[in-house]
Amino acid sequence: MEAKVKAELVRKALDDKLAEDIEVLDVADRTSLAEYFVIASCQSTTQVRACADEVEDQLKDAGEELLHSEGYRGGAWILLDYGDVVVHVMQEETRDFYDIERLWRDGFSE
Repeated sequence: MEAKVKAELVRKALDDKLAEDIEVLDVADRTSLAEYFVIASCQSTTQVRACADEVEDQLKDAGEELLHSEGYRGGAWILLDYGDVVVHVMQEETRDFYDIERLWRDGFSE
């Protein structure tokens, strides 16, 4: 699956679980880490976990393999690595504190 299609599938999964402020950042020209970062805010650790689970379920159903994940136990920030797409699901306060978009501001896609 193309990275852009995968990123849009992630956006849909996050939207299905009512994540807020979902951003898809095109970082392909800025790093070799991934082509897209998808970042979303949630109101609680429960919602963060539910959103991460939904992303995993929808991508697994689409035949995509999760390469690595971090943060599920704590639930404030879960990272899901799909190679060309990296997903950051964060509690709103955590997202505000780390402000990772600031590092990639020129990479936002509409």
